Amino acid sequence: MKSKAAMIHGLNQEWSVEEIDIQAPKKNEVIVHWRAAGMCHSDEHLVTGDMVPPQEYWEFMGLKDFFPMIGGHEGAGVVVEVGPDVTDLAVGDHVSASFVPSCGRCRYCSTGRQNLCDLGSQTFIGGMITDGTHRHFQKNGEPVTLMAKLGTFSEYACVATNSLIKIDKDIPLEAAALVSCGVATGWGSATARAQTKPGDTVVVVGVGGIGMNAVQGAKMAGAKRIIAIDPVEFKREKAMEFGATHTFSSMAEALPAVMEMTWGQLADRVIMTPGVLHGEMMGEGMSLAGKGSTVVVTAISPMTSTTASINLFELAMWQKEVKGTIFGSLNPRADIPALLDMYRSGTLKLDELITKRYPLDQINEGYRAMRDGENIRGVIVNG
Repeated sequence: MKSKAAMIHGLNQEWSVEEIDIQAPKKNEVIVHWRAAGMCHSDEHLVTGDMVPPQEYWEFMGLKDFFPMIGGHEGAGVVVEVGPDVTDLAVGDHVSASFVPSCGRCRYCSTGRQNLCDLGSQTFIGGMITDGTHRHFQKNGEPVTLMAKLGTFSEYACVATNSLIKIDKDIPLEAAALVSCGVATGWGSATARAQTKPGDTVVVVGVGGIGMNAVQGAKMAGAKRIIAIDPVEFKREKAMEFGATHTFSSMAEALPAVMEMTWGQLADRVIMTPGVLHGEMMGEGMSLAGKGSTVVVTAISPMTSTTASINLFELAMWQKEVKGTIFGSLNPRADIPALLDMYRSGTLKLDELITKRYPLDQINEGYRAMRDGENIRGVIVNG
């Protein structure tokens, strides 16, 4: 099968839309026609290098290089072909991607932590999760890696069933695409990981595609105050529509106001969701957090970043806690359908997240708009 796909060949390069060849699916694999793909910031991190492992890693793994890679890990589509021994999916089924696979058998899946499934360790390694061999090839015959084993920036892709969640056919695929990463990650950061409670004061730092859903999650959890912080006025205005009660352009600007509105107690939960999280930003985030508070680190930091500014005295004496999270600490197989049910009932906003739709050929324009703060979420739509 042939397909158009947007791939990147090196750091700081634009996406290149090219024709690829896809081999037939093997055991526990299917071919998906990706009908919608969210343009998540994590794919931009491939371009900037923030999510690219250092060269020593590839040498240690005995691999040639990180690139080329087909982007896209947020998406939804329709199954068009199934491989041997596939029993949970059939041709015509609608599926959501799950950028963290779930095998259902490892220590983490079996204890209700599917977001930490051992198969996730292969996210950036070439080949299929199933057997390590390739199904996707460039026109010159060289194999190409798929972002998170999904490659939703391709019209079609061969994907392991461990990375797909069957969804109801009445759910719009554009909405389902967003839930596969950004919505679940942000919503879960506020609810499952931060454990926001009714009456809490919650600060969300960065209200792009993930932070906006942390705002939604905090609101649905019953937070009294939701303070959204972002330098882009358009995003601050949108945050008010999604449940924010106050907005500020920076953490420094927000601090005195949060002090005043909480009578000096500061925030109960601080959720760090900027586009890129640098170590010095943690000090500011921690300064917004009060006694017994929780600070959740959701945003991506450069892989080589190893230092963060944290007042250790306050960490201990104010009994603060710092938590990391991936996929909002949710379980994809249970929580993706649950979030879509919330959307169906009108309690979770998904359509409102989409600022603009793009054909695959306009992917670079979509990411320019994201960088310039014009989009909450752009979506690539394939016919």
